[in-house]
Amino acid sequence: MASLGTYLRLMRAGLILVREGVVSSLPADELPAPAKFGHRVAGLLAKRRAKSAERTDRLARAVERLGPSWVKLGQFLATRPDVVGADIADDLSGLQDRMATFPEAQARAAIESSLGRSISDLYSRFDPPIAAASIAQVHPAEVSDENGTRQVAVKVVRPGVRQRFKRDLEAFYLVSELQERFIPSSRRLRPVEITRTLEQTTRIEMDLRLEAAALSEMADNTRDDPGFRVPSVDWERTGRDVVTMEWIDGIKMSDVAGLKAAGHDLDQLADTLIQSFLRHTLRDGFFHADMHQGNLFVDPAGMIVAVDMGIVSRLGKKERRFLAEILYGFITRDYRRVADVHFEAGYVPARHDPASFAQAIRAIGEPIHGQPAETISMARLLTLLFEVTELFDMETRPELVMLQKTMVVVEGVARTLNPKFNMWKAAEPVVGDWIRDNLGPKRIAGDIREGAIAAFRLAEQLPELAARTERFSQEVGDMAEHGLRFDAATSEAIGKAEARHTRSGRVALWIIAAAAVWMALAFHPIW
Repeated sequence: MASLGTYLRLMRAGLILVREGVVSSLPADELPAPAKFGHRVAGLLAKRRAKSAERTDRLARAVERLGPSWVKLGQFLATRPDVVGADIADDLSGLQDRMATFPEAQARAAIESSLGRSISDLYSRFDPPIAAASIAQVHPAEVSDENGTRQVAVKVVRPGVRQRFKRDLEAFYLVSELQERFIPSSRRLRPVEITRTLEQTTRIEMDLRLEAAALSEMADNTRDDPGFRVPSVDWERTGRDVVTMEWIDGIKMSDVAGLKAAGHDLDQLADTLIQSFLRHTLRDGFFHADMHQGNLFVDPAGMIVAVDMGIVSRLGKKERRFLAEILYGFITRDYRRVADVHFEAGYVPARHDPASFAQAIRAIGEPIHGQPAETISMARLLTLLFEVTELFDMETRPELVMLQKTMVVVEGVARTLNPKFNMWKAAEPVVGDWIRDNLGPKRIAGDIREGAIAAFRLAEQLPELAARTERFSQEVGDMAEHGLRFDAATSEAIGKAEARHTRSGRVALWIIAAAAVWMALAFHPIW
């Protein structure tokens, strides 16, 4: 049962969305009559300044007024175009790094509390913040030790954000529960599950030790990969509220002119970016799920460096096979195989007809054949695919939607570097190798080898299993013939336990009786 405070917070949020003109900017063509009336009223109540602003600016301003939790919700929903629609998702994606910084004194206090050491002991220099987001802000600093002096980036959690998020989360759950109850068509999207995912990912993001662990894992996975790396972590200066990492002295990928002036090969950078993302996805099943241009740098050596790994995602073997077979099926025009993969994975309910689903897949795939490869977007292909699955009652799969959204962003970055970027040509070395290793003869040989090892281990255990079975059979036979018996020690132990139980029961009864008498005297005095 939601508290009164939760309803009041929702009312405040609704008022801000109305006053900033967000509600009136939303399309109302398909709304029922009462909702259209509310939409018109919202337009009348909107601020005059808001009415003239672009929808993106209205939304960004409203969410920022609502506070860090709502900014995080907006950023999260930007990864879910299946929930809010592609246009709103694009608007929300502009919420990156637009939060105001908090005082440096609070950051220093948070670091000292988290690490149990003074700032002067930890850093030889600690500068004011240079960027702030919904969860944390970043300070440049220097560390001096036996290895010399090096520049570092210090990320510090925003004070009070955990408590604020906990309160606002109640409102998010209330909205999602009401949505599932009163809007049946939304149940396929599982709003409550989406809110639960937001809760889990944000709690992880608020513990900077886990971001440091993600950086460390990604560094291990990509140690030998060409052209890609992540910053190293200073574990001595990392805790729940602070992570210290290598300072990246590079050019942001959003600065195309700067990359050209520095002499970097933009076409090669585009290929490296998409190949790196596919390696992380298919090979490792662990990928950076927030790879927008602001989180990607190119260092002086030409290496792509990805920062800010607060949002990561994982794919199991089944999901990786699902992705690879879909891409391969579209390449070879084997639409029935693409359909069968959906059914085998359990994503589409078995009550549907695979042939009809394959027909729907063909409607997506055929138009792309015969087009120049550089005009075919893999991300767009997956977007269309997820739209079609709605017709066949495919429930939302958060890990697949996160993958699709990240691929849209990564492909978009690649195309800003190379407008004629050929996604399929760049992806083929990675996807082709994975398919050959995991779906071809090599996979069959691996399955046979794993099966043989399992069978050999089972064979090793057969004598012991047989002996155990024989002993158990004998014991059951003895009980059937002679009845269940205890030895003297066991009988004595059971007797003592029963005596203790009886005494405890008597004590409990006396306490209950005494309490009853006391209550009777208190409420019905006899004197």
